[in-house]
Amino acid sequence: MAGGRASVSPGAPGRAAGARGEPGAPLPAPPVGAPTLAWVPAPVLFVTGAVTQYVGSGLAVLLFAVVPVPGVTWLRVVAGAAVLLAWRRPWQASWTRGTLLEAAAFGCVLAAMNLTFYEAIDRLPLGTTVAIEFCGPVAVAALGSRGRRDAAALALAAAGVALLADVHIAGSPLGVALALVAGGCWAGYVVLGHRVSTARGLRAQDGLAFGMACGALALTPVGLLDGAAQAVAVPWRLAAGLGVGVLSSAVPYALEQVAMRRLPRARFALLLALLPATAAVVGAVVLGQVPALLELVGIGLVCGAAGLRSHQGPPRVSAGEGPGP
Repeated sequence: MAGGRASVSPGAPGRAAGARGEPGAPLPAPPVGAPTLAWVPAPVLFVTGAVTQYVGSGLAVLLFAVVPVPGVTWLRVVAGAAVLLAWRRPWQASWTRGTLLEAAAFGCVLAAMNLTFYEAIDRLPLGTTVAIEFCGPVAVAALGSRGRRDAAALALAAAGVALLADVHIAGSPLGVALALVAGGCWAGYVVLGHRVSTARGLRAQDGLAFGMACGALALTPVGLLDGAAQAVAVPWRLAAGLGVGVLSSAVPYALEQVAMRRLPRARFALLLALLPATAAVVGAVVLGQVPALLELVGIGLVCGAAGLRSHQGPPRVSAGEGPGP
């Protein structure tokens, strides 16, 4: 776990509130006055964030016709940062030099992930891009796995990703390369995001808000020079770009940070196995990118991998971590 804190099993004394108990046991009720999200299971938060994220990505693809990709990316990050800064007010948190640097690095990796992902979905179907990009979190899950069930789940996920991708590299080599780069950034997002979300003295979204502000600043030269100025000059384009930012960044990243806070890194990374399936469904509904039969089989394998891993014992929770806000 981040920060070198000891981990304890959910049944041990002093466990964090909100951790699962024995199979079949009811979830413990959050304390009186607990934040609203404390009542929501981490998997529900994750799925909600995934749906909103890819709906926003689908709308972004439609917006690429009138605003270049870097401009849409900049608007997305700026909108997400503005919402999170106003909501969380991270300057009120207890920062150290180390947490500031980690949050800034997290934000820059997140901005790079957004840019390369958007460049990829401008060239490849949404579901295919996410499947290729998934190599990043798979690598994180593999490094954090320990048992045979983990290995079997990862093998299923790998088979599903291979079927979902169904891409001939010769068709769009740049698109495939961009998706792979986005996958590397995604791995960095998982690792750095887990550290930031569990840093002492910070709420789950404090590091996210500060990090996204840093990412927006890093993207400003590219965004303003390539497309953002065109969007700002036309009200509906500006509104659409900001809406993409709220759907694709502010809502899903905030919810994912809460899920990260409650789940070990390997468990969270494997839950990401649901994302290629989610992206494929959203791509079909929003963009008309209907998956072929082979891709549907891949979706089933990926979801099976997530289900296989979820039937293992309750996740470990770091001492001192309660339910996020």
